[in-house]
Amino acid sequence: MILGGLQKTTLIDFPGKIACTVFLSGCNFRCPWCYSSELVLPEKIIKHPRIQEKDFFDFLKERQGQLEGVVICGGEPTINKDLQEFIEEIKDIGFLVKLDTNGSNSEMLKSLIDKKLIDYVAMDIKINPDNDVYKSLMVEGVKMEDVKKSVEILKQGKVDFEFRTTVVNGVHKKEDFLEIAKWIGGENVKYYLQNFRPEKTIDPKFEKVRPYPDEFLKEIAEEISPYFKLCQLR
Repeated sequence: MILGGLQKTTLIDFPGKIACTVFLSGCNFRCPWCYSSELVLPEKIIKHPRIQEKDFFDFLKERQGQLEGVVICGGEPTINKDLQEFIEEIKDIGFLVKLDTNGSNSEMLKSLIDKKLIDYVAMDIKINPDNDVYKSLMVEGVKMEDVKKSVEILKQGKVDFEFRTTVVNGVHKKEDFLEIAKWIGGENVKYYLQNFRPEKTIDPKFEKVRPYPDEFLKEIAEEISPYFKLCQLR
């Protein structure tokens, strides 16, 4: 497991909690609009500074009573086989854990939930499930069926969760979101739309893409809100 970064305090990434965010390097998706290439591309991961696990856990012990939770994101955390042990050590210190995931490892997600090792999950929904763009983002061996299984696992409501989509001009169309809503919607589902930021993207072409106006995203949120407990811009 490679720890590629640490944000020592965040008030927004773990709903209702004061937390830190640890970034795990490596990903099994290649979203060209991603702005974390240093955590995704092997040739950049090698050159990117790392944090030693001991230093990270020393930091957590020093922040007991000050921080409430740890956000684990990437990259894609669930590609790490030792993620469970990593989370167990965090929990042993007394912190709540939020997992950010693309949903590609439904088996691990289910195991972490069943063992009550995670307290909140944010799952990225890339686009509607029948759009070929989704499959084009996946590294060989990743299956769309696992992503769909993860959606169903979360909708069972055994852990607090949200779905979210980064909306990219030129990739997403308004009609995509009705299909997404039909797929992931439910009375216990929170869904957030977040606008794309054209900065240091994996594919440099996306640095020239102009984000949709916020009003456009608001229109989408209003139209699909009947499918959800909550649907908002972030």
